Amino acid sequence: MQPQSGMTSFFLKSVPEICFGPGRLGDIAVDAASVGEPGKAVALVADSVLVELGVVGRVQTALEEAGASVALFGEVAGEPKQAQLDAATDLVRRHEAGLVICLGGGSAMDIGKVAATVARTGESPAAFAMQGLPLPRQSIPKICVPTTAGTGSELSSTNIFTNKDGRKVWVWGQETKPERVILDPELTTTLPPGLTAWTGLDAFAHALESCTNQHRHEGNDLYSHRALSLIAGALETAVNEPMNLDARGDMLLGSALAGIAIDNCSAGMAHNISHALAALAPVHHGLATALGLETVLAWQAELDDGPYARAAAACGLAPDPSALVDWYSGFMTRCGVARKLPDGFAGLTAANLVVEMTAPETRYMRESSVRPVGDGDITRFADAVMAMA
Repeated sequence: MQPQSGMTSFFLKSVPEICFGPGRLGDIAVDAASVGEPGKAVALVADSVLVELGVVGRVQTALEEAGASVALFGEVAGEPKQAQLDAATDLVRRHEAGLVICLGGGSAMDIGKVAATVARTGESPAAFAMQGLPLPRQSIPKICVPTTAGTGSELSSTNIFTNKDGRKVWVWGQETKPERVILDPELTTTLPPGLTAWTGLDAFAHALESCTNQHRHEGNDLYSHRALSLIAGALETAVNEPMNLDARGDMLLGSALAGIAIDNCSAGMAHNISHALAALAPVHHGLATALGLETVLAWQAELDDGPYARAAAACGLAPDPSALVDWYSGFMTRCGVARKLPDGFAGLTAANLVVEMTAPETRYMRESSVRPVGDGDITRFADAVMAMA
């Protein structure tokens, strides 16, 4: 008689070294010496606003005082563009860097990680996007230091940018992950309330989608559910009390765990909508994802057979999917999120959004939905989202 089992097989991707703690960035020179290639330059890829705030200067000084030669690419602003990725890769190549430090939000993470991964190939970074060239097995070592609690890109193998044709594409692979991640809550205290809310809700969507779509499994729920618990308990405080390090720390750790979770089990319809919106006009990814999640959540949870109830419980609610739906809308409101798309969407229609929601590059997110998404569903979602324009 054969043994019987109801267990489901699963696979968990590798997780880089994670160093967490307030003030942890102060050891960046030690980290660089430990992770980087000896005697070679350090390429620092950073958000332009961090250059203005002096954060980049402090990091650069610490590295140089320890004897490192530092090359700075501090022109990351907004969603990552191919031109920025090309320029960062060129800088890494010209200085023959032996370490790339990514400092900032998700854009700096994605640009720096890809630049480090492909710099020694001689190929354009865009050549590796989508079904492009295979990533090289060996890349320049990387350290990621996020200054927002949202994308979780520091722990993800997917790196997104807008190509020269204006399409959102991505380079993915374990090769793009950093060797070390530094999570310092002090770096997030200057994030304004609006951006704190938007980025935090993006992380919440990562955690929720990764434990409710058809790719979910028990091994990954460990990350997803803990992320939901942390974010649900800390985001409102982080928005209203920016200097509260406990809340900032919970958000940064929650975002990181959500990044691990989505790396294992992918995104869903909320991200389908947010990527589609970004293809139409400029919009912050976190805002677009938050609005997308509210649009689809009740429909997704309506036929729940367990995952949404368990997600509700992880948020501290009754194990009831309808409780999660109601709570999430209130959560958005309490975090000060307005249900309004930017002015750039004026004049665009639901039909425009439908085209992007059904584009080939967003198909995987659409098909990951446990509840099949039909043409009528897409039209209804698009109508609801564009009513906010």
